[in-house]
Amino acid sequence: MQRQLIKRRQLMGYAGAGLCTSLLANFPVNAQSTNSLSIKWLGHTCFLFTGNGTKVLTNPFRSIGCTAKYRAPNVPTDLVTISSQLLDEGYVKQLPGSPKLVSEPGIYKFEGMQFQGISIEHDRNGGRLFGQNTVWRWQQAGINILHLGGAAAPISVEQKILMGRPDLLLLPVGGNLKAYNAQEAKAAINVLNPKIVIPNDYRTLAAHDQKCDIFPLDQILNLMQGVSIRRSNSDTITINSQNLPKEQIIQVLSYRF
Repeated sequence: MQRQLIKRRQLMGYAGAGLCTSLLANFPVNAQSTNSLSIKWLGHTCFLFTGNGTKVLTNPFRSIGCTAKYRAPNVPTDLVTISSQLLDEGYVKQLPGSPKLVSEPGIYKFEGMQFQGISIEHDRNGGRLFGQNTVWRWQQAGINILHLGGAAAPISVEQKILMGRPDLLLLPVGGNLKAYNAQEAKAAINVLNPKIVIPNDYRTLAAHDQKCDIFPLDQILNLMQGVSIRRSNSDTITINSQNLPKEQIIQVLSYRF
């Protein structure tokens, strides 16, 4: 299948196939989006989404600090979304093949899907410490996905309108200078009201003890009283748009060291 990528501007060495300037709040439904979606956690905020014959990788990282003992996520993929140019969210030097890369706010078309990058401050100081974070929204295999990247700032009314209500929310919960703490993560859940939440960007056995300032997962889980929490023994789950939960759930994936 011939691939087309519409870019808002030239980005990381790849020439765009066109220009799309309108920021749409609602994407048209892909007519062929009824297959299952596989979500594989590769550590930190990095996930591999496989569905509709396309692989999407988010936030590849360099194994250092909080990601020191994670394996480098050098997996074959078609498209890579990047939330920032920091080493834990945008390290692309070792990716195999020639995947297309998107990192800036705007609307992009790829393989019949539309990806929307939404800008939000990366820290609680108006972005003065770490700049802007790009939140990524797209639909794949009939699932509305929202990947918040490494957000720490509250979600504004305008940003909420652009983000919509996700079926699947990838939520940072580690609570350092550039990610939500437990209380802020809970507030983001209340604003976005997703059906499935997969927490990420929290402290695991991968962390270098002296060079990691994020907190474990239990802090957010202890706050989410009344919400169903499902723990998987795997780093991968598969969901189907026709069988999404009626009540909100938090899905915890297990990294395989």
